[in-house]
Amino acid sequence: MPDFPPRIIACVGAAVLRGQEVLLVRQTYGGLNGMWSLPWGFLHGEDPRGFADPPQVAALRETLEEGGIEAEIEGLLGIQNHARRESGESCVYFLFLCRHIGGEPTPDGRETDRAAYFSLADLDTLDEPVDEFCEWLARRVLRGDYQLIPPELASPYHPHLAFL
Repeated sequence: MPDFPPRIIACVGAAVLRGQEVLLVRQTYGGLNGMWSLPWGFLHGEDPRGFADPPQVAALRETLEEGGIEAEIEGLLGIQNHARRESGESCVYFLFLCRHIGGEPTPDGRETDRAAYFSLADLDTLDEPVDEFCEWLARRVLRGDYQLIPPELASPYHPHLAFL
């Protein structure tokens, strides 16, 4: 029997809004090197048992690590299926809408070398490369072209968040 349970790479992304602007960070490694993107990352964590953080926790962690911004989850924007360019391995992205709570855009100096908020007009005039999917999603969010699934706090599995 092949590896069981089956494995899929899980990632998170955060569209963080501050007014009518969305947070983007410029990546410094891999296939996104030199490109602006939403803060994103793989599910992982510091759990001593080796368990990954829940997706919403990971999204907030990546936002703080890559962009220096404290944020709050507004809800789930959706899920995007994908495959890694290098290996073809299946990936799933959990995409969250977040609200700016504090901090100023600050790159971490390792994974990102710039961080800034952008309006639709800023994106129209940006002359640097932006990841195609991240730009598409950022523009949709800035136009209000999305349906949000808010956290459901009355789930029987509370305090674990549900998005229903």
